[in-house]
Amino acid sequence: MKNIAHLNAVRAFEASARHLSFSLAAKELNVTPAAIGQQVRLLEEWLDITLFIRATSGASRLTLTDQAKLALPEISLGLEHISQGLALLQKPIINNAITVSVSPAFAAKWLLMHIDDFQLNHPDYDIRLNTNSRSVDYFAEDIDIGVRYGKGNWPGLSQTLLMDEDIFPVCSPDLVEQGLKLPTDLANYPLLHDHSMPISSGFPTWSSWLSEQGIEDVDTNKGLKINNSASVIQAAVAGQGVALGRSVLVKDDLACGRLVKPFPVLNSSTELAYYIVWRPEHDALEKVQAFKEWLLETAAVIQ
Repeated sequence: MKNIAHLNAVRAFEASARHLSFSLAAKELNVTPAAIGQQVRLLEEWLDITLFIRATSGASRLTLTDQAKLALPEISLGLEHISQGLALLQKPIINNAITVSVSPAFAAKWLLMHIDDFQLNHPDYDIRLNTNSRSVDYFAEDIDIGVRYGKGNWPGLSQTLLMDEDIFPVCSPDLVEQGLKLPTDLANYPLLHDHSMPISSGFPTWSSWLSEQGIEDVDTNKGLKINNSASVIQAAVAGQGVALGRSVLVKDDLACGRLVKPFPVLNSSTELAYYIVWRPEHDALEKVQAFKEWLLETAAVIQ
C-alpha cells in the first residue's frame, strides 16, 4: 500500500474534519485535544499542505481547506474499510465446507440419489464433491472424508465399513425377452466389461465370475470394455450387452425395472466393499463425524 504512513495522524485528521473540532475528535479517539492538534500538524508537515484554516475566535474555529474537503470522503471510507478488515481478522473462521471424495460411479449411482437428505438435515454444511476414479491423496488435496471401494487397507487413513457388495449378471429386460434364459446362453450375447479397477485389486471379471460358477464355453474376450462402472450400467440399460452388476450400484436400476437379473439365483460375494475413509486428525471434527454418521445410517436403511 502506498502513502499509508502516519495512520494515527490520518485518524486524527478524519475525526477532526468530521467534527470540525479538535476537542470532539479527542473525545472520540480517547486522547487529549493537544495530541490531536499535534497529529494533524504532523500530517500537514508530511503532506506539505494546510488541512485546516484555524480561527482564533468565532463559532467555528476550524474550517477545512478545499483540498481537505475533497479528500475527506475517501479517507473516511478508507478508514471504515480498515475497521471492517480488522473486525474480520478478529472473527473466528468457521469452515462449514465438507470436501467428500468418491468415485464417479458411486457419486452417480448412490450418493447423489440421497445427498439431499443430508443437506436437509444439516443445512449449515456445504458439500464439495470430488469425483475421481483414482485414489486421491487426502492430505495433498485437502479431502475431509470419502468412500473408497476395496479391501479396507489404506495406510495413514481412518476407515470403517459402509457396505458389502454382491456381484451378479444384469441386463436390459429386452435381452431376456429375446431368449437370455440360462447362463450358457451368455455365449450368444455380448458381454460388457468393467475396467474401472485393475485386476490386481481383486475386482471380479467375467472370466473369474464364470469360472466360479462353473460355466464354460463363453468367450470372455468379446464385448465392450469400459473404465467407468456407471457407464457399464448405462450400456446394460441400453441393451448393449450383459454386465456384471455390482449390487450397490445397480439397486435403483433393478428397482425401477431398467435392469433385470436374468439368473436370479446366481449371486457371487466379493472381498471388496465400500469403506468410509477420513483423515485421522478429523476423528473429532464435528462436520466429518456428522457426514460419517449420515452415511452409515443411510446405508443401513437402504440395505
